[in-house]
This record gives sequence, structure tokens and C-alpha cells, in this order.
Amino acid sequence: MKDFIKHLIGLQNADTLILKKRIFIDKVPARIHEVDEPLKQAKADLEKMRQKNEGLVRKKREKEKALEDVHEKIKKMKARSSDLKTNKEYQAHLKEIESSEKEIGSIEEQILVIMEELDASIAQQKAKEENVNAEAARLEVFRKGLEDEVKVYESELAGLKEERAKLVRQLEPDMYETYMFGLRHGGGTAVTAAKDEVCLGCNMNIPPQLFVEIKKNEEIIQCPQCGRILYYEDGQ
Repeated sequence: MKDFIKHLIGLQNADTLILKKRIFIDKVPARIHEVDEPLKQAKADLEKMRQKNEGLVRKKREKEKALEDVHEKIKKMKARSSDLKTNKEYQAHLKEIESSEKEIGSIEEQILVIMEELDASIAQQKAKEENVNAEAARLEVFRKGLEDEVKVYESELAGLKEERAKLVRQLEPDMYETYMFGLRHGGGTAVTAAKDEVCLGCNMNIPPQLFVEIKKNEEIIQCPQCGRILYYEDGQ
């Protein structure tokens, strides 16, 4: 096998690894965003629960204020009792006090219902807070793992690029141009093996006489179908 064929194969191997690692690195933000969705949903659920609880607290305060107002109203009514002159006025006054006292009972019952709902809702909020913390911790572990992989890949990319540059320097300019054309138009594969009279790049048949020439590995021969540079591995 001629050296330039070996260099082209080495260049293809390097570019394949570079592309693979580059794709991995480029997809990291999207992968983090995808894994971030459960945390965003957990935070949204927590915020909804917090708003609900804030509403219940406001409602409880409003009822407590209403309760204070009724108590104050009854206090004032009782203070006016001595000013009443007729039995009819007194009976009407008692009836008004009785009605207000019933209102107190109703408001107290409403406050109790709100408090029970608030207690249950606060427990749910605590569970949602724990879920947010768990999702945040899981995301951090995932992100840290990806960042570590990216560091390794970036270090490997630096070495691969150096190796690639060495290989390019050993190729004739027109040979490299042919390679790059195939790389751009061959979906990242410019050099591929031929086996049993078939191009392993496009899986199309190769003319028998052309396959004989390919097996010599002495010159650049391109697939008649896909244009990829073909070589033959000894021992196939």
C-alpha cells in the first residue's frame, strides 16, 4: 500500500473522530436543556403551590379581620343596651346581637376550613420543594458529567488536529483537494474500503477490472457512483 493511501486513510480516521467529538460537544447545550425540562416543570409546580398558599393566607387574614369586625360590632351593640327604652327595641337589639354571634360561628368555621386546607397545602409545598432540590441535584450531576466529558474530548481534539495537520502536510495539494471535496459531499466520509467488488461507502458494485486496480493500492481511484476514494485492505 502506497504511503499516500495510508495518509488518506489516517486522515479519514482522524476526521471521523474529530467530527464525532465535535458533534458531541455541540449537542451538549441541547442535552442539558432537554434534561432541564423536569426541573423547570418542578419549579413551575412549586411556584403555583406557593401562590395558592399565599392566597389561602390572605383569605385567612381577611376572615380573621372580618371576625374582629363582628366582635367589635357586638361589643358596641352591647354597650348601647342601656340606651334602649322600649321592650320592642330591646328585643330587636338582642336579635341583632344573636345574628352577629351566629355570623361569628360561621366565620370561625370558615377559618378552620381554610387552616386545614392550608396545612395540607403547605405539606404539598414542602414535597414540591424537595422535588425541586432533587431535580436540581440530578441536573447538576448530569451537567458536571458532560462538562468533564467535554474537557476530555477537547483535549483529544487538540491531539487529533495536530495529527491531522501532519497528515495533510504529507499529501499533495491536489490530492488533499480531492479528499476535501469527497469529505464535504460524502457526508463526512471521503475515503472508504472496497470489498468483494462493492464500495462500502455507497454499497454499489464496482466494475471487476476497476476492483483489480483498487486492490493494488497504488493510485487514487474514486467510486464511479459516490466519488469516494477507495482502497483495499489486505486480508479481506
